[in-house]
Amino acid sequence: MSRLPIQPHLLWRGLLMLATLTLGAYLLQATHLLGSVNEAWIDSAVRGKGLHGELLFVGIGALVAAVGLPRQLVCFLGGYGFDVLQGSLLGLLASVLGCVLTFFYARLFGRRLVLARFAHRIRKLDDFLHDNTLGMALLARLLPVGSNLVNTLVAGVSSARALPFIVGSAVGYIPQTVVFALAGSGVNLDPTRRIGLAALLFVISGVIGVMLYRKYRHGRNITDEVERELQLDTDAPPR
Repeated sequence: MSRLPIQPHLLWRGLLMLATLTLGAYLLQATHLLGSVNEAWIDSAVRGKGLHGELLFVGIGALVAAVGLPRQLVCFLGGYGFDVLQGSLLGLLASVLGCVLTFFYARLFGRRLVLARFAHRIRKLDDFLHDNTLGMALLARLLPVGSNLVNTLVAGVSSARALPFIVGSAVGYIPQTVVFALAGSGVNLDPTRRIGLAALLFVISGVIGVMLYRKYRHGRNITDEVERELQLDTDAPPR
């Protein structure tokens, strides 16, 4: 039995997705945005600028996190530009907003395309992500495996529920957010206490991640599962 062709409106959606990705990549390269988000930018545009600086930091931080800049760097810069508490809160807010942007971009442009092409192959994984969204989001964020960006894109094109995914991501982001904000802040703690606090946060996040891992017995990153399913589809004989 032959596979049904992709409907025209889905094809247009796919072309629009490619166009926006191409335009975004061009703008990032032309403006040197990713390379300019650093301590010098914090010093010149954010630090001491009050509410304007805070909003600018969150907006730019969310944007660069959404396109793949490591959110740990955003949190480090939050600690560098503000105190630990404020830097952690603003870094977390920027990270979560970046996650929201990426998730709904993938949901808007990619979800129907994936269903039209691979629904019969990823149904089991799709159902699992829908039923266990919060736990899998926590697991993906707490354990330092896989790509933050790719995990969010995969969740967006799956049937993962938006609110549990965003809440789980936000909670899972907290330990590393505090660790990197601490590192960036140069807070007046002696090195032993600072390193000890960072290690404690990593241990806590790791323990929670392992507990979730054992609960779901989901031995692979969600992106690995998608790749496996798609490989099965590619290897299947033509019908």
